[in-house]
Amino acid sequence: MEKKKTAVITGGAGGIGRAIAEAFRRKGLQVCIFDLKDNDYFTGDLAKEEDLRSFSDKVIKDYGSVDYVVHNACLTRGGLRDCTYDDFNYVLKVGISAPFFLTKLLMPHLNNGASIVNISSTRCMMSQANTESYTAAKGGISSLTHAMSVTLGGKARVNSVSPGWIRTADDTLSAADHLQHPVGRAGTPDDVVNAVLFLCSPESGFITGQNITVDGGMTKTMIYHGDEGWNYQA
Repeated sequence: MEKKKTAVITGGAGGIGRAIAEAFRRKGLQVCIFDLKDNDYFTGDLAKEEDLRSFSDKVIKDYGSVDYVVHNACLTRGGLRDCTYDDFNYVLKVGISAPFFLTKLLMPHLNNGASIVNISSTRCMMSQANTESYTAAKGGISSLTHAMSVTLGGKARVNSVSPGWIRTADDTLSAADHLQHPVGRAGTPDDVVNAVLFLCSPESGFITGQNITVDGGMTKTMIYHGDEGWNYQA
């Protein structure tokens, strides 16, 4: 009998991470979630080295090796107006240090042909005010992606996905909210899931060190004062 494949997903207890975990489970994979929220595998803090080591040890003890790693977890604690030094560094620990160190811990146990997918964000290339903690983390994970792809060349492929406006709650959006996107709608977690599954599939076997932007074209739309009925208000 062929051995089941194993997927590691950080931040897999909610939102996009949960959608990715559920998709892997539907494909028959063994899914190992690491989240601060309660879940069925491992509850811990990605900012703590001891939790990262405990999680890695558990995964290897339970399954022996890993096929897919999805670094999804991140958070925001504001920016220049209200983010403290400690809060800023906490976000960087979760968003950059944890993906780096967890990959380092799992590296000897990656099966040949393994795929690592980092969840970045369109915030790595554009911003709203007072979002420096989150934006810095996403900029870091984007750069970490191409660096790890070179180090792990021949062992694993490493790519990233940058979601845009993804509806992770049952919120009601206006027609204008949807029409900001050239495709005519805001995104859903499944849009991100499809990109992740592609990057973990043999069909993407010649792709590494790259980023796929999943934003309905929103970052490609230039809007000036007076365009599309929009007027800037200082």
